[in-house]
Amino acid sequence: MRVQADRDVCIQAGNCVMSAGAIFDQDDDGIVVVLVDEVPDDELDHARDAVKLCPSQALRLID
Repeated sequence: MRVQADRDVCIQAGNCVMSAGAIFDQDDDGIVVVLVDEVPDDELDHARDAVKLCPSQALRLID
C-alpha cells in the first residue's frame, strides 16, 4: 500500500508526523513529506490514523 500526499492542500498541522513519524515528515515550511514509497505492513495502522486525522484531507491510501 502507498500513501499519497497533496502538498498543495496541506495546512501544516503535523498530525501525520505525530501519528506516523516513520512515514511522514515536514519540510522547512511545515508541508508534509512522504518518506516511504510503500507503507510497511507494521506501519499500516499508523498510516490509516494519519489519513483519518489530517484536517485538510491532504492524505490518502492507495492500493
